[in-house]
Amino acid sequence: MPRGRPRKNPDTAPAPKKTTKVSKAKAASATLGFEQQMFLAADKLRKNLEPSDYKHVALGLIFLRYISTAFEARHAKLMLDDPAAAEDPDEYLAENIFWVPETARWSHLRDNARSSGIGKMIDDAMLAIEKANPEQLKGVLPKDYGRPALDSVMLGELIDLISDIGMGDTDDRARDVLGRVYEYFLGGFAGAEGKRGGEFYTPSSVVRTLVSMLEPYKGRVYDPCCGSGGMFVQSERFVETHGGKLGDIAIYGQESNHTTWRLARMNLAVRGIGADIRWNNEGSFLRDELKDLRFDYILANPPFNVSDWWNASLEEDPRWQYGKPPAGNANYAWLQHILWHLAPDGTAGVVLANGSMSSNQNSEGEIRRRMVEADVVDCMVALPGQLFYSTQIPACLWFLTRTKKQKGWRDRRGEILFIDARKLGKLVDRTRRELTDEDVARIADTYHAWRGEKDAGTYEDSPGFCKSATLDEVEQHGFVLTPGRYVGAEEAEEDSVPFTERFAALEKTLKEQFAQGEALNTKIAASLKLIVQKESA
Repeated sequence: MPRGRPRKNPDTAPAPKKTTKVSKAKAASATLGFEQQMFLAADKLRKNLEPSDYKHVALGLIFLRYISTAFEARHAKLMLDDPAAAEDPDEYLAENIFWVPETARWSHLRDNARSSGIGKMIDDAMLAIEKANPEQLKGVLPKDYGRPALDSVMLGELIDLISDIGMGDTDDRARDVLGRVYEYFLGGFAGAEGKRGGEFYTPSSVVRTLVSMLEPYKGRVYDPCCGSGGMFVQSERFVETHGGKLGDIAIYGQESNHTTWRLARMNLAVRGIGADIRWNNEGSFLRDELKDLRFDYILANPPFNVSDWWNASLEEDPRWQYGKPPAGNANYAWLQHILWHLAPDGTAGVVLANGSMSSNQNSEGEIRRRMVEADVVDCMVALPGQLFYSTQIPACLWFLTRTKKQKGWRDRRGEILFIDARKLGKLVDRTRRELTDEDVARIADTYHAWRGEKDAGTYEDSPGFCKSATLDEVEQHGFVLTPGRYVGAEEAEEDSVPFTERFAALEKTLKEQFAQGEALNTKIAASLKLIVQKESA
């Protein structure tokens, strides 16, 4: 096993200076469980609203609170330094802060939280913010708070609750905790929605694994089915944690669900992350918005085993370099779409159903063979079960690359790393498992050592966990890429009891069992004899 270099855990912290009508100071701290407490409190307020509906209500208000906190902090500073500049939108744009009109500021909504017309006031605030920031926010924010189905008392209580987030801390800390709460709420709503929730959210531990393995320090990052943008948030967090800064990576994405696209835009805005996220309802296959761009890193969690993706216009598509994918399953269409968009030195991490590693239906086995022979498969990771909200289907990670001779790393041509992580993770409730930080580090450090990265330690095969296999070995297994076929069984721990003692104990036990068997046979024979005598009488 590698002696992995230490990894920093990208944990952030919270909070603002403003006080609210409802003063719950303990809610301001970023202690463990704070986000969960906030989510449970907010969830109680939704009453009969479905989670899929309520998430837009809650997340929209958290977003509004976030951008208002950033605006009001900058506004207060400008009022001290240059009052005339405090009303100039350009002064905020220069600091990557949204301009918030006076009636849309959180302080105004907070002061009117108990008004019967608070729903319309929120809608007006959202419209005013979009109008003031059309390039970034046009068509992004929810604007249906005034509908009869939303109880104004509930909205007022939710505003009071959100007002307490980060209360009493510095402005930077407040914005940070608001970002944490927004991210936690995304996961909470994904869990509440079950299968539908998985359409917009990839579990955080899976995203951290992808990001930790790919290490997107600088360059272009792309997700062709970006959901709510979690891959991008974790990538930016990785950069900052390792000494970089926002802007070291350029973010691109595409999403076919308009509602999910709006969540992604808000999620990134809450983190102050600029990105080129495209939406069209045709999706990345039929309308590849970024077809001429190539990317240094691609991270994706496509929907598993999509069966209704094919269109006749895709028949001769140049993306199918390794074979035309079957019309009944999009798994190998996603893999080839991602390979098509990789830069010459680019790497990709893709979440797919386990069946993708071994399926021979239609043309899938042949496409996989060609990909292996072309040496574009770098690493395969089998994940534990129960990681996903949306499905109980076991999943795996594919790591793809255009070249295995990247600068600064060892030449890995003709090799594939297999990692079996199925035994890792811990249960967080009865139905769901998460990879721990230690699990993520073990997987990522193994990959980095195998790639030959500087200071990553020396790679060694570990029976039951990891194996570096040659392409000849993969061919012998029929080009099946399931890690369990390669890593073998875990080595049993050496028994500390000497063999002679163990043998003597086993011999004694065996003699005792023989004696018991003989006694039982004698008893059975006697019983049979008695039965015969009774029958003869």
